[in-house]
Amino acid sequence: MHYLYILKSKVNGELYIGNTGNIKKRLEEHNSGKQKATKRYKPWKIVYLEGYFSENDAKIREHNLKYFGKAYSQLKRRIKNSLQES
Repeated sequence: MHYLYILKSKVNGELYIGNTGNIKKRLEEHNSGKQKATKRYKPWKIVYLEGYFSENDAKIREHNLKYFGKAYSQLKRRIKNSLQES
């Protein structure tokens, strides 16, 4: 199983989008500072997950959310309560 995930920084509320085949390991990598893009705003928590059987589908979804603002803004509206909780 492959996952698209959205993380939220517990420090400043920054959001990060990624994909992985092992969500538990990936979250540990983000929170341990091993990821250059996220170590500045650690610790992180998962606020959203989508599961895919195809790794390519998860990568395409990540790309669409990162580079097509309308898809990202629609998703943020749909999960607004999850994003507001600390």
